[in-house]
Amino acid sequence: MAEYDLVVRGGEVATGFGTARCDIGIRRGRIVALAERLTDAAAALDAGGLLVLPGGVDSHCHIEEPARGGTAGEPAVTVSEESFLTASTSAFAGGTTSVVCFVPQWKGEGILPRLADYERRAARGMLDYSFHQIITDPTEAVLEREVPEIVARGIRSLKVFLTYEPLHLSDEDYIKVLVTARRNGCLVTVHCENYAAIKWRTGALLAAGLTAPKYHAWSRPPVVEREATHRAIALAELVDQPIQVFHVSCAEAAEEIARAQARGLKVWGETCPQYLTLTAGDMDRPGFAGAAFMCSPSPRSPEEQGRVWEMIRRGTLDVVSSDHCGFSMGGDRGKAVNGRDAGFDAIPNGIPGLAARLPILFSEGVSKGRITLDDFVRLTATNPARLMGLAPRKGMIAVGADADLVLWDPRKKVTITNALMQHAIDYTPYEGLEVTGWPVATVRRGEVVMRDGVVQAEPGTGRFLPRGPYAMVQPRGVLENGFDAAPPRG
Repeated sequence: MAEYDLVVRGGEVATGFGTARCDIGIRRGRIVALAERLTDAAAALDAGGLLVLPGGVDSHCHIEEPARGGTAGEPAVTVSEESFLTASTSAFAGGTTSVVCFVPQWKGEGILPRLADYERRAARGMLDYSFHQIITDPTEAVLEREVPEIVARGIRSLKVFLTYEPLHLSDEDYIKVLVTARRNGCLVTVHCENYAAIKWRTGALLAAGLTAPKYHAWSRPPVVEREATHRAIALAELVDQPIQVFHVSCAEAAEEIARAQARGLKVWGETCPQYLTLTAGDMDRPGFAGAAFMCSPSPRSPEEQGRVWEMIRRGTLDVVSSDHCGFSMGGDRGKAVNGRDAGFDAIPNGIPGLAARLPILFSEGVSKGRITLDDFVRLTATNPARLMGLAPRKGMIAVGADADLVLWDPRKKVTITNALMQHAIDYTPYEGLEVTGWPVATVRRGEVVMRDGVVQAEPGTGRFLPRGPYAMVQPRGVLENGFDAAPPRG
C-alpha cells in the first residue's frame, strides 16, 4: 500500500508567509508531509511551473437562500437561482474550496426551522461549508434559547443588517444581538449602511423622477456607510463584542475601522472585487442594463478604488470575499422580478462573483504589483479561515490541514466570460475583463475536483464545518467603568 494517496509534485508552494519549492504528501484527505521530494504515492499531480496555493475560503456567499414568497402567483417560499450544486461548480472552477453562507431568519419566526431546511440544501453540494445565522427578529426566544442551540451545533457567527427592509435592526435590537454573541462566543458580522438616510434619499430621488439604476449610487453615498460603520463599532465597543464589517466600499468606512483597530478593538473589515474593479459609472447604461452592476454598498469612483487598495495594503481590510449574490438579468425573475421598468429601489441588489474572486484579485493585485503573493494568500484563504474559526483545518498549507489546494498558473492570460464562471446566473459583471493568473486544478480534501476548467466532483460530497470556541472572537474584557451590563447567564 502506498504511503501517500496523492502527491502534488514540483510546485512553488505559497503559504502566505513565503514560498518554497516542495512536494505535498496527502493521506486520507489531509496534508501529512512537505518535503523536497516525496515518492511512494498512489497518484501524483504535476505542479511543475505552477504555484500551489491554499484552496480559497470565501466567507461571504449567498447560496440557495430561501425567501418568503406569498404574493399573487408565487409559492410561499422562493429560492435563489444559485443552488449548492451550481455554486460548488463555480467555486471549484475559480479555486475556492470552502464557503461560509447565510441561513435566513424571517420576521415573526424563529431560526431553527430555517436552519433545518438550509442544512438539507447545503448537504446536496460539493463545497465544504459553514453558516452565518442572520438575525432579523431578535426575540427573547431566539436569543435566549435558539442561538445557544445553533452555537452548540457549530455555528459561530451572527449576521445583522443596519439597512434593508425588512431585514434592518434598530440600535436597540443590534445591541441585543451583540450581547447574545458575547455570551455565546460568536462573531457578529455587520452590513453597515444607515437605513433612515437611504430611505430618505431614495424617497427624494423617486419623487424627482430619478429612477434609473445609476441613481442607486446616489441613494447611498459613502457618508451613509461611514456613519453606520462608526455606529456599529461604537456599540460593539460598548458591549465588548468583536465584529467584522462586511463589504467595505470606501476609505471613509475603512478609516473608522482603522481608528477602532488603533484603539485595540477587535474589529475587522472585508472588501470585495466589485469595489476594486467596478464603478458607479457601470450602472449608467441605457434602460435596464445598469441593473447588472447594482449591489450594496454601491460601487464607487475610480479614485475610491485606489483608496480601498491602500486600505488593503495597510491591513485595515484583511479579507476579500465575493459577496456572491446572483440574480439573472433574463426572464421575469432575478433582477427583473418587479419588471424592467422598475425603479432602482425595486431591483434586487447583488452580483455573482464566486469564480471571479481569486482571478480578479490575483490579476489586479499581484500581477499589477499592488499586493504581494503572500498578501493574496492571506486575503483569500488564511485570514478568512482564521477569523471564522476554520483554521488550522482550512486556509493554509501545513501538516495536519485539510488538503485543499489550487494549482495556479501565474502567467496565464484569460478573458473572463460568463461561461467560464460556471454559475447558474446568466451573466457576469466582469465580462470581457482580461486577467493574468488562472487556476488550472483544484483539490478538495485530497481529491482533484477541477482540472483545466472541468469540474468532476460528486454531488453530496461537501462537508459541514462545525466551529467550536476560538480565541480571535473572545471579548477583550474591557468595559466602561468596569461595569458589565450583560454578564454571562448562570
